[in-house]
Amino acid sequence: MKVYVYENGFMMSGKAWEIKRKLKEYSKEHALVKDWVEAVSKSVPRS
Repeated sequence: MKVYVYENGFMMSGKAWEIKRKLKEYSKEHALVKDWVEAVSKSVPRS
């Protein structure tokens, strides 16, 4: 399972059950996927 985070979004690759598990894990910290993307995009180094 891989998670690629971009400035304005993300991409997950892996098996369906892996992606579901990862989204469930992230949902414990963030109510919406949008909230998670915004939080992570702030920590992504810009070049």
